[in-house]
Amino acid sequence: MASITAPKSGPLNWLEGFALTATLQGFPIFAAASLMVKLLGDDRGGQRVLTVVMATLLYSVLVIWLGRFPKLKNGYEASFFDASLSFSEKIARWRAKPATSVQLVASVLLLSLLAVSVG
Repeated sequence: MASITAPKSGPLNWLEGFALTATLQGFPIFAAASLMVKLLGDDRGGQRVLTVVMATLLYSVLVIWLGRFPKLKNGYEASFFDASLSFSEKIARWRAKPATSVQLVASVLLLSLLAVSVG
């Protein structure tokens, strides 16, 4: 039996979309970049963590802001900001897209290769 749920409030929905954009799209990019820097020999652990967090947050804000422009929606995922979807439904819709599986496989392979190289 399907249940009807009320849409979320604007700030809560934006926070969910921001969190999903940051963790699923931004963080893997900057984690890989951090591992590459470590592989090259730079060993400033505390600064690297702060850099990854700040870059991920900036990336997410920029992608969300650029999502307002139709020609610049490369990283913007509209389903992350659909107030009628639950948190898990947003992730499920994102995962169902063919481009997402390519992105996830590429991220896993790159991060695995870098982790083995650095470790």
